[in-house]
Amino acid sequence: MKVLIIDDERLARDELRYLLTSFSQIKIIGEAKGIEDAQALIEDEKPDCIFLDINMPGGDGFKLLESLTFFPHVIFTTAYAEFALKAFDVGAIDYLVKPIDPKRLESAISRVTPKIKVEEDSDCALGLDEHIFIKDNDQCWFIPVKKICLCESIGNYTRIYFDGNKPMIKRSLSYLESRLPASHFFRANRHFIVNLEFIRNIEVLENNGLEITVNGVSPIEMSRRQAQKFKAMRGL
Repeated sequence: MKVLIIDDERLARDELRYLLTSFSQIKIIGEAKGIEDAQALIEDEKPDCIFLDINMPGGDGFKLLESLTFFPHVIFTTAYAEFALKAFDVGAIDYLVKPIDPKRLESAISRVTPKIKVEEDSDCALGLDEHIFIKDNDQCWFIPVKKICLCESIGNYTRIYFDGNKPMIKRSLSYLESRLPASHFFRANRHFIVNLEFIRNIEVLENNGLEITVNGVSPIEMSRRQAQKFKAMRGL
C-alpha cells in the first residue's frame, strides 16, 4: 500500500511515520507540508491512501480534495474533532484525532487495506456490452455497462443510475472508476462518474470550470482542471 503523509507540522509527520513502521504492508512514498506540494505529489505519485491534516498553509485538507484529479483513499489526522462529520461526507475511510492512538491507527489501516486489495485485483475494465449484476436489498438487476448513466458516491456506497433506477451498492467510486471503460466514463469530481453519452447540457462557469447535466439529474460541477481534461477528451 503506497501512502503519503500530508501535515504542516514536522513533528506530527515524524510521529506518524514512526507509527506506520509497524505495518509491513505500508510503503511511505512521500510527505507534504502544504496544499500545493500535496496536490503535486498526489497527481505524480498516485498513492493508494493519504494521511491528511486539515489546517495547513494554502488552505485546508477539504480544499485539497476538491482540487484533485486522482482520488486516493483518505484517512484524516487532525487535532480538530469537530470536522469528523464533514470528513465522512467526503468519503474518508477514518478520522484520527491527534495524538494518534496506535490502536485507532491499526483499525483505520485494517479498513482501507481490503478496499485497496479489491482495486488492485480489478485491473481490467469492463466492455460496454458486458453485463453486471446489481443487488440492492431484495431487488436485483443484470444490465449492460452502457446503460449506466451516472455513478454517485455516498459515503462508503455508490448509487448507480440507469433506466430510472437508483440502487445503492457497497463499492467505492474509485473501484468503479477502475472497472468502467475510460473511453465512455469520466470522473467529473470527487462524487460523480458520468457516462459521456448521457450528457444533455454543458455550461461554462466563470472560473473556467464546467457544469453538466446528465439525463435530468441536478447539474454536476467540474473543477477547472477536470474541465480541461474533459474538453481534451471530447475535442472541445
